[in-house]
Amino acid sequence: MEKYGTITAPGTIRFERSLPGPITKVWAYLTESEKRGKWLASGELEPFEGGKVDLYFRHQDLSPHPDPIPEKYKDMKDGHHFTGTVTKINAPHLLAFTWEDQSEVTFELKEQADRVLLTLTHRNMSPRKEVQVSMASGWHNHVDILIANLEGRTPEGFWKSHMVLEKVYNERIQSV
Repeated sequence: MEKYGTITAPGTIRFERSLPGPITKVWAYLTESEKRGKWLASGELEPFEGGKVDLYFRHQDLSPHPDPIPEKYKDMKDGHHFTGTVTKINAPHLLAFTWEDQSEVTFELKEQADRVLLTLTHRNMSPRKEVQVSMASGWHNHVDILIANLEGRTPEGFWKSHMVLEKVYNERIQSV
């Protein structure tokens, strides 16, 4: 399994991670506001195709460790919000919804003994390299925080990790 996200097509990145199960626990972290808010963003998700997804990002709340926000992300210091639409759902195996810029995120879950294979794919991302680098770094970081929560560990601060990952993905993602 690749350590980093993989660009599979222009504007598409995929992450595969082995998560501790059971699958119903992982599904709850994707769909329940309180649990999703521990690793990504809180907010209601209507669990049907065409349902609304409200995402309220509070990156500084994802870890108790001090984590100053970088200057380039100061506009997110009070959080960030957007609404998407559920495009596919098949509990507890598949969830897809539109993202802020009308791209789409898909979460696929497959049981593997006591583990769960997560395949996260973000399609139709902006062609701008800086956006793709930020999105790849963000997803990588958010999934690491998800794993920490599922394993009962305290995650590192989001922004500190994000800035390190941005340097990695800046090298991995080719200019468009």
